[in-house]
Amino acid sequence: MKYLTFATATLAATAAWAETPELIVYTYDSFTSDWGPGPAIEKSFEEACACDLKLVGLGDGAALLARLKLEGARSDADVVMGLDTSLIAAAKETGLFTETAVNAEYTLPVEWNDTVFAPYDWGYFAFVHNKDLTPPANFKALGDSDLKIVIQDPRSSTPGLGLLMWVKAAYGDEAPAIWDALADNVVTVTKGWSEAYGLFLEGEADMVLSYTTSPAYHLIAEEDDSKAAAEFDEGHYMQIEVVGTLAGSDQPELAEKFLNFMVSDAAQAILPTTNWMYPAVTPAAGLPEGFETLTVPTKALLTPADEVPEIREEALAEWLKALSR
Repeated sequence: MKYLTFATATLAATAAWAETPELIVYTYDSFTSDWGPGPAIEKSFEEACACDLKLVGLGDGAALLARLKLEGARSDADVVMGLDTSLIAAAKETGLFTETAVNAEYTLPVEWNDTVFAPYDWGYFAFVHNKDLTPPANFKALGDSDLKIVIQDPRSSTPGLGLLMWVKAAYGDEAPAIWDALADNVVTVTKGWSEAYGLFLEGEADMVLSYTTSPAYHLIAEEDDSKAAAEFDEGHYMQIEVVGTLAGSDQPELAEKFLNFMVSDAAQAILPTTNWMYPAVTPAAGLPEGFETLTVPTKALLTPADEVPEIREEALAEWLKALSR
């Protein structure tokens, strides 16, 4: 009798485990890190979904899209999180994504009406430095200086691609000359943001391409106010990170539930002090203390998503030509 009771309990537990739906989300490495938002997002969503959320880190944002193109319709992913406005057009061209009905009271600095991707956070790209350094006021001054910078590869990283779009948006046809001047400032080009920021913290460069919100991490998490983001007078390019569902997902309802969760107060309140970006919807409790100290650019730059692919090819060729000399 005792054996039968044990066997029955084991079968019930196995059946329950087998019935637990699984949602696979491809995202970038820093999102899934111990210090990133992944662990808290996973715990909070699983409490509400009765499911198993699997966050899979695959490099940086651009590398994420490349992986998706390689896997195509055979991909195990249900959701992709971590593309941005510079990659939306390329992502849609794959035909792998489906529309979403997600809507929210976004507090983005731009109107959002995309029907495929939902935004979950945003920020301004900036060069972060130690406060004991007098930063340049623009790209021309940076190119004329002896300052050493670490940047990311635009072919694998969304910040790297954002920098291309930033220079192009600010200088247009002058962009090749800007890159020619910047080439000898570049210490190295990394695949992703994490590697670049790590090199900066190790003292390998004077400045690193990151975000105006990055100093908040040091201030809030480390009680260290020694970092700042340089404000450039030609303006700062914006990044809006998005999440979308794959058309081939076998969990479409759960995927839509996850997208709705990512714009909910529960998720949005997690992002400022884990992903260190502005939330797409300001949490009910407001932004964390310390965010009021951050650099806020007086001029925002953003290229419409459908114009990015053509500009990207030209900008990438200019970047490669300058840095290969």
